Amino acid sequence: MAFEFATASNWRSVLFLTLTCLVLFLPGFFTIPPIDRDEVRFAQATKQMVESGDYVDIRFQDDVRYKKPVGIYWLQAGVLKTASALGLQRAQVRIWIYRVPSLLGAIGAVLLTYWTALAFVTRQGAVLAALMMASCVLLGVEARLAKTDAMLLFTATAAMGAMARVYLSWQRGEDPTHPSWGPPAIFWTALAGGILLKGPLILMFVALAMAVLALFDKSVAWFGRMRPVWGLMWMLVLVLPWFVLIFLRAGDTFFADSVGGDMLSKLGAQESHGAPPGLYLLLFWITFWPGAPLAAMAAPAVWRARREPGAQFLLAWLVPSWIVFEAVLTKLPHYVLPLYPAIAILTAGALERRVLSRSTWLTRGSAWWFAIPAAGSVLVIIGAIKAIHQPVFPAWPLFAVAMVFGLIAWRLFEDSRAERSLLNAVIAAALMAAGTYGVVLPRLTTVFPSQEVARALRTVTCVGPKAAAAGFLEPSLVFMTDTSTILTDGSGAADFLSQGACRFALVEQRSERSFVQRAEAIGLRYNAMVRIEGYNISQGKAVSIAIFRSEGTE
Repeated sequence: MAFEFATASNWRSVLFLTLTCLVLFLPGFFTIPPIDRDEVRFAQATKQMVESGDYVDIRFQDDVRYKKPVGIYWLQAGVLKTASALGLQRAQVRIWIYRVPSLLGAIGAVLLTYWTALAFVTRQGAVLAALMMASCVLLGVEARLAKTDAMLLFTATAAMGAMARVYLSWQRGEDPTHPSWGPPAIFWTALAGGILLKGPLILMFVALAMAVLALFDKSVAWFGRMRPVWGLMWMLVLVLPWFVLIFLRAGDTFFADSVGGDMLSKLGAQESHGAPPGLYLLLFWITFWPGAPLAAMAAPAVWRARREPGAQFLLAWLVPSWIVFEAVLTKLPHYVLPLYPAIAILTAGALERRVLSRSTWLTRGSAWWFAIPAAGSVLVIIGAIKAIHQPVFPAWPLFAVAMVFGLIAWRLFEDSRAERSLLNAVIAAALMAAGTYGVVLPRLTTVFPSQEVARALRTVTCVGPKAAAAGFLEPSLVFMTDTSTILTDGSGAADFLSQGACRFALVEQRSERSFVQRAEAIGLRYNAMVRIEGYNISQGKAVSIAIFRSEGTE
């Protein structure tokens, strides 16, 4: 069987997983336009960092952006400068450049899931755990977004995988006289990377897991093998320089905004993202598809094995942090992503031992392998028809074959051949990704109006065009046009237009009245170049953006 051949050795397994990740993550990676708002805020701040040469401060236009530390901006800036040095035209406004760290983080996280799983299961079981991560819906989304979450998953998996190896060697009673430096070095370096990416969140996963293990083992002696003194010093060497520099630059503003304004505010319903406990469990059936049905069938066996060292460690990684996320009012699907490798490895272990539940109400969940492609295909096609009034026929064959493989996964499922069902479901996930991300989303031009505005401005013949926007103030407009683009109101756009040649006002229909009134008051003569019809996905409403150009004043 091809799967046995692909997993016959470690290097084959790594190659197989890497190629699988590329098949799953690359559709749409280069062609989906910038997505408001978080992705573009990260990308624009990186763009300004490179433009200014200031790699300490983090800004979006003139506003400081201190919600997250500098890690992701440095990674994106490195890719951007490399692309520019290689001569890539207009690299600074190609959003896929800024997505490269997320792509690499997602692939790295899948490979680290495999590496971590090798401490718990066989090579084939480890590959199956990694495949669950590679194909899960949530990681597929994050791999295509220029944000912190795929890279945070990478660092969290590295840290927990290293900690698992040390913990399990202690549980096996292995000689501690000459402990390896490898896992501790990975652990402390990963912690430093996670802190630079998203602050102390990664420390929560580690601290809660250690607390639970200490509670059950009544000992934390194993942590001495992590070389905590040298490791802590190394972590501080990596982390402190930027924190010192930003403190010297901005005082305690960064810490107030990051810890107080962002992290602690999530205890409440930040930015209208509040939800009751249980939401992550409900979303799990979609975000961890296609691994979710197997995870449900594995749950009873995992609970029975909860005091075995391997299961105990993985549950300590998973359960306390999951409870914290469910308890916090602010909820976004990607928050629990760093916990998914633990679920994947626990599921692979149950699958490998042939102890999946035979309960009828759980095994019926295998129908989910067909239900998601079927329902997802219909929803994507309906969404495309509503957005661009086209059924996007090129995606239909991909969706149809995805449903076929989902149906095969469902109908052929049995406990003794669950791997085959999972592999068929992974193929279905790849086809769904190709159809949704590779075909449909890039064609939805109306939901990316900033791209159409930028394209229109590129046709102008004057030198150094400048723009002001009124009504439509999304970050993508700044990113796609220019850092100097002014975000204002209708009257402000008219004043801007009157101040010189080669200026353009980007006025959304709701702001046109104030623009026209102010233009008449100051005697501004102007003409309309083009009108962009679209949809603001951040606000959930249609927009109509007119591009005005000055003809002078009377």
